Amino acid sequence: MSLADLSPKALLAKLVGFDTTSSKSNLPLIAFVEQYLAEHGVASERLPAPDQPKASLFATIGPAGPGGIGLSGHTDVVPTEGQAWSSDPYTLTERDGRLYGRGTCDMKGFLACVLAAVPHFKARDLTIPLHLLFSYDEEIGCLGVRPMIGKLGRSLAEPETIVVGEPTSMGVVDAHKGIHAFVTEVRGHAAHTSMPHLGVNAISVAGRVVAEIDRLAAELRDRRDGERFTPPYTTVSVGKIAGGTALNIVPRDCRVTWHLRSVPGTDPEEVPRRLAEFVERELRPAMAETAPQTGVETRRVGGIPGFSAAPGSPAVSLALRLSRQNDVQAVSYGTEAGLFEEAGRPTVVCGPGDIAQAHTADEFIEEAQLAECMAFLERLADHASGG
Repeated sequence: MSLADLSPKALLAKLVGFDTTSSKSNLPLIAFVEQYLAEHGVASERLPAPDQPKASLFATIGPAGPGGIGLSGHTDVVPTEGQAWSSDPYTLTERDGRLYGRGTCDMKGFLACVLAAVPHFKARDLTIPLHLLFSYDEEIGCLGVRPMIGKLGRSLAEPETIVVGEPTSMGVVDAHKGIHAFVTEVRGHAAHTSMPHLGVNAISVAGRVVAEIDRLAAELRDRRDGERFTPPYTTVSVGKIAGGTALNIVPRDCRVTWHLRSVPGTDPEEVPRRLAEFVERELRPAMAETAPQTGVETRRVGGIPGFSAAPGSPAVSLALRLSRQNDVQAVSYGTEAGLFEEAGRPTVVCGPGDIAQAHTADEFIEEAQLAECMAFLERLADHASGG
C-alpha cells in the first residue's frame, strides 16, 4: 500500500509507532511526514532545532503567497514511564470504538486527520492556501513552535488565521489560562543538629515559602476572576521540593518548584512579586542575622502565555462555522495558541479527543472523534475553495 492510500486510522497507527517523547528525537516521524507529503506532491520545509536532533515541519497546499489558514499541532508526547498500560503504548490498539496509544488524543489524532485530508485539499481548486505547521517540544514549553512563528511572513508563508488542533472534543475554544513555572531556591547555613541555633535550616525556610504560596493561592481562589474557567480563578501549586543531605546536618539547601495557571488578563507577576516581598519582610532578616551569606531566590524557568481571542476573531468565527456550533469554551490547560495570538495571528483551538485522556495510562481517542475532525477538514476544504 502506498502512503498516499492511508486512512486517518492507519496514519494514526504510523504516528503512534514513533516514540516521540519530548526527551527523544522526533526526526523519524518528521521523515515519514515528509515522504507522505511528497507522495502527494506537497513540498515541505524542515526547520531543525539548533541544539538537538529534532525538527518542525512547514508545508503549504494551494496558491502561493500570504494569507490562508494554518493547521498547527505538536509531534511530541509525554512519557509512559510509571504508568500501567493495558497494551503497548506505541502500538495502536482498537477496543470498542476507541483507539489506544500514547499521543492518540494529545495530539497525533489531529495530525493523522490533517494528513489524511491532504489528498482532499490537493483535489480541490483552492483559492486560499492551507498551511501545515508541525512542531516539537510543545509538552515542555512550546519550544519548537516559537522559532517557526518567528519565520512566518519572512522565510515561511504567513497564514492569516491559525487552528491549533489540541483535544477539545471538537468544541471551539477561544481562551485558555497561561502557564508560568518558577523555582525558589533557599540557601541556608549548615550546622550539626546538636547545635541547630548555629545554622539556618533551608528546609524550614522553604516550608514557610510553601505556606505563603498556599496562602496566596487561597486569596486568588477567593477572587473568582475567571468564571469561564474550571476552576474559575488563577491557580498556584507546589509541584516538587528537594533539600537536605543527612539526618544529623542542618540542611543548607532546599529547592521548591511551583507554578501558576493564570486567567487571561490578570497579572502573572503578582504572585512571584508578593512572594519576594514576603521573603524580604519575614524571612531574610532572621536568616542574615545568623549567617549573612544565606538567602532566598525565585526565578522563572518557563511558561506559555494565556490565550484570549480578540472579539470578532475571524479564526473563532471560521471554527464555529466549520464545526457547526454556536458556542465557545474556555479551558484551563495550555496550548501554543497564545503564542500565535501574541504574534498578531488570530487563532482558535479546536481538535479531536477529550483532554481528560491526555497524559494518562491507556490514552485513547474515539474513532467518532476522528470522523468529526475529518468532516471539519472537509468543510475547511470547501471554504478554501470559495464555497
